[in-house]
Amino acid sequence: MPRHVIVPATYGMQNGGMSGDRSWADRAGLIVLPGGAEVRGRRIGQPASPADFALLLAAGPVPDWPYRRVRWPDFWVPVDRADAIDALREALRRAYAGERVEVACKGGIGRTGTALAALAVLDGLPAQRAVPWARAHYHPRAVETPWQRRWLHRLP
Repeated sequence: MPRHVIVPATYGMQNGGMSGDRSWADRAGLIVLPGGAEVRGRRIGQPASPADFALLLAAGPVPDWPYRRVRWPDFWVPVDRADAIDALREALRRAYAGERVEVACKGGIGRTGTALAALAVLDGLPAQRAVPWARAHYHPRAVETPWQRRWLHRLP
């Protein structure tokens, strides 16, 4: 199981950096990964409180905060597996560094649920438990297709 340094979601930076509360303004779509980091799932374009980083899995409006887009067709799997895994690892690193990280797609269920399940696997959850975990912790229809389930089982 991976080892992580858990940094609280509420922290301040000294010497002129950002300071104050870094916790989520609302808890809608927020899940806690197996290792303790928090990540938010949502629909692109849905009004949301600010995050520090967004992983966008579909075309659509971009947030006012830093983001990374992964080419991931609806009801399918990422076009570039290596890029998707790198982006998921970046999101996981940022979440463990105390940043407010979100994952979003057009509907906020299938691709978002699959990416959240993938984050859980990368965080140490056995791949065969990823779909039930995502459905219990995020949305009952998370991970919508057999291709998405197969993609999760093949994660490193």
